[in-house]
Parts: sequence; structure tokens; C-alpha cells
Amino acid sequence: MVFLEFERPLEKLYDQLAKVKEVAEDGVVDMDKTIVELENRIKQTRKDIYANLTGWQRVQLSRHPERPYTLHYIERMCRKFVELHGDRYYGDDKAVVGGIANLDGQTVVIIGHQKGVNTKMRQYRNFGMANPEGYRKALRLMKMAERFNFPVVTLIDTPGAFPGIEAEERGQAEAIARNLFEMAQLRVPVVCAVIGEGASGGAIGIGLGDHVIMLENTWYSVISPESCSSILWRSWDYKEQAAEALKLTAEDMLGFGIIDEIIKEPQGGAHNNVDEMAKSLKKQLKKAIATLQAKDIDTLIEERIEKYAAIGRVENAG
Repeated sequence: MVFLEFERPLEKLYDQLAKVKEVAEDGVVDMDKTIVELENRIKQTRKDIYANLTGWQRVQLSRHPERPYTLHYIERMCRKFVELHGDRYYGDDKAVVGGIANLDGQTVVIIGHQKGVNTKMRQYRNFGMANPEGYRKALRLMKMAERFNFPVVTLIDTPGAFPGIEAEERGQAEAIARNLFEMAQLRVPVVCAVIGEGASGGAIGIGLGDHVIMLENTWYSVISPESCSSILWRSWDYKEQAAEALKLTAEDMLGFGIIDEIIKEPQGGAHNNVDEMAKSLKKQLKKAIATLQAKDIDTLIEERIEKYAAIGRVENAG
């Protein structure tokens, strides 16, 4: 079990519980009452810690190394998943996975960022940072979904699009901009869910949809708190202040009208009960798809464009 910085009180209690259980296993002393007391203290401490998380603490939770990623959700939500590879231009980006899936009898095209579950896999997946071919693969699958009238589901979890020189050489900005242009007009329902980090163009590149969901302990912003801190204060030491100033939590995004729904996570974060989290996400995805499919497609596209055109505020200084 991995504990974050603000979860240290829990770590101490779990250590005490482990030691008490070791004594209980010897059978010399009856420790049942002590075990129950410690378990109750753990429940109460966890409840107190998670009652009022800061923006920075939610950012930390979104990056928890045990947090479920796209393939975890696909495995639990879909009866069958056939992964498709390549953008038909350059190659196959391992940071973006996608394919055709069966969501309780509903065929969908599902696309998402994949970070990797250990160091080797994170390197293989480029830590969830997509290259241009990742966004072009995503677009290829979306256009296929349009051809066969399959709804599109995207799962967003990335620290940003890959910023390397080679990505820029292959047209990173154009690939993301093209996706936004095409997704705005896609003639099938599009449901997007932020399941972890939603950073900058890397997130919005597969994030323009009719219904946008965020899990409770995720964030969505044009820039990460660390990068914001380094630009404004020339240091990463002010990342906590930056996180608050950026207003990047799910509650903030719902208040701004950028997203449409927040899904509550199990206490302690999605990694504490992946099956429960997947079940909740699946339920809301199915509900959103059913609602969107009931609409006329031209009306759906018009509402989608109007939704994004209304985001933000313009003031005439003259």
C-alpha cells in the first residue's frame, strides 16, 4: 500500500495494526478488541482526511501509482475489447490505446491514455504522453465509429502531450487541432471522462464531447501546478498555491460549465476499490450514451458546438 504525503497519519495507524495482528497470530494474547479499535480509528482518520481535500491533494491523488488507468477500466467495464493499432501515417503510439468494445450489449469505440503500471511499462507507454500519431490514431478510430454509427467514449489521463522535438516535427499542434475540429462535427455521440490527470492540449486532444465527466479526485487545466509555479515564481516550490489559483478540481470545472458531471470515488480514491469505481463509471457512461442517442444527430452537433462556444468570457475593453 502506497501512502501520499497527506496520508501519513493513516500510514502510522496501518503500521500499528500490522504489528497488533502479528501479536494476535501468536495466539498468546487476545488482541481482537485492539484490532477493532484500530480499524475504527483508521476509518475515522480516513474520513477526516478526505473531508476537505485541497486542489494540490487532489492532484496528488490523480497521480497515485496504484490508481486505475484506461485498460483497468476497459477490462472491468467491457464484455469484449478488440484493440486497434496505428495511425496509418507514421506508427502506433503506445500512450494511447483504443478499439471496439462491448459495453453491456452496446458497441462503442473506446479511446484513452495509458500510463503503465510499473517503471518499465511507464517508459513503454511514455508516461501517458501522446505523440502526434497517438492523436491521429484516436481520430482514425473516431472516424471509423462515425462510419458504423458507434458512440465514442474517451478516457483522459495524461500529464500533457509529449513535448519533444520529434513530436513537434511530426505536427503535434496540428494533430491536436485537427482532432478538435473533427470531434466538434463527429456525427455520433461523444462521451469523455477524466479518470486521472487532464493536462493541457494532451487532454483536450481527445476531450471534446457532448457529455464530459470527471471523477472526484481528478484535475483538468491548461497547465500543471508545477509548470505554472515555475513560470510565475521561477520555482516548483509554489505548486500548492498554483493548484489553488488554477481552479482545476472537478468542482471548479463543474462550476465553470466546462464539464457536465462528477462521479464520486470510493473513500481514499479510485485505487481503494477499482471494481466499485469501474462500476460507477460504467453506469454513468451508459446513461449518457442512451440520453445522447435519443437526440437527432444534427441537433446534437449544434448543441456540442454551442456548448464549447459558450465557455469562457469576453469583455470589450474599448
